[in-house]
Amino acid sequence: MFRWFRERRRTEVLKHPFPSEWEKIMYANVAHYRVLDNAEREMLRETVQVFITEKQWEGCGGLDLTDEIRVTIAAQACLLLLGLPHDYYRNVESILVYPSTVVIPARQPGVFEVITSPVGASVPILGQALAQGPVILVWDAVLHGARHPEHKHNVVYHEFAHKLDMLDGTADGTPPLFDHEQLAEWVTVCSHEFLRLRRLTEKGQETFLDSYGAKNEAEFFAVATEEFFDRPRALQEHAPDLYRVLSTYYRQDPAQRSSARCKE
Repeated sequence: MFRWFRERRRTEVLKHPFPSEWEKIMYANVAHYRVLDNAEREMLRETVQVFITEKQWEGCGGLDLTDEIRVTIAAQACLLLLGLPHDYYRNVESILVYPSTVVIPARQPGVFEVITSPVGASVPILGQALAQGPVILVWDAVLHGARHPEHKHNVVYHEFAHKLDMLDGTADGTPPLFDHEQLAEWVTVCSHEFLRLRRLTEKGQETFLDSYGAKNEAEFFAVATEEFFDRPRALQEHAPDLYRVLSTYYRQDPAQRSSARCKE
């Protein structure tokens, strides 16, 4: 019954025309929107419309939450879903947006907790995806990443890749996949590239992928997702097997999309 009401609500949302001001925002702020074909743009607009309606949005740290902020975030998050069977990130209920870098306070140990390892210090962040909670984003980083994919860091792609990874209950760098064959190829390719990144990082050598991806498999998937969408042709050249498994998973070919636009 709940599913029926949800689908009916989504149908009602899509009866309303996509606001022209929202499309202007997407053209102005989201570089990737401009390289989509007409069918992809239509699909993205519909997904954005439902996504914005269903999620709880909160401006934090004095930020006045505007349509520009919602649309810019939603367009990037929903781009990841463009080829996937999905339920609009069912594990995301709310999105908290701060104006600039957020400092997460150090974790305070419990009164009866036995300390067996150092307690982490306060850490500045640009985004965070909580396993059983919201996605936290910093607006100035969101806007910069959306407008400048050449700078190879997109906090929205990164955090929502984590949420895709978490759909099977754990953040381990392997989102839900289609079948055992796809899983086997994923493990082989991603393990190889993750270990390569870790070896180069430990040696202090320059790496194509952001060295933050060497932290663990979950961060590797999020970093690789950023590169897949932001620098697809470079990723295809640097790590063709990694590009291929990501293309198979996301069911998108941004390298081909980018090449086609360059020829126009």
